Amino acid sequence: QVQLVESGGGLVQTGGSLRLSCTASGTIFSINIMAWYRQAPGKQRELVASITSGGTANYADSLKGRFTISRASAKNTAYLQMNMLKPEDTAVYYCYAIVQGNAYWGQGTQVTVSS
Repeated sequence: QVQLVESGGGLVQTGGSLRLSCTASGTIFSINIMAWYRQAPGKQRELVASITSGGTANYADSLKGRFTISRASAKNTAYLQMNMLKPEDTAVYYCYAIVQGNAYWGQGTQVTVSS
């Protein structure tokens, strides 16, 4: 069984920064992709960013330049550095990973950006 645990969410003012972490634990031989999604109230879950095992990153077009995804493969951990945060970034942020071909989700961490 694989678990994903997120941390780093919280309340921040407009223009502030947060760094989210997601660590995978369990019986892990390979993690193909790690990603962050978010879901705002009343909206569908959307992809924020993803990163492959080789380090190739992909971002939602609207977030390029403000968010950076990175990965510490030895720690089975992915990070999401979020800068210049806006109130519209308020959402629950979920970690997603494909581990040995199976998809897993974390429980989510709340990010609230006050105006």
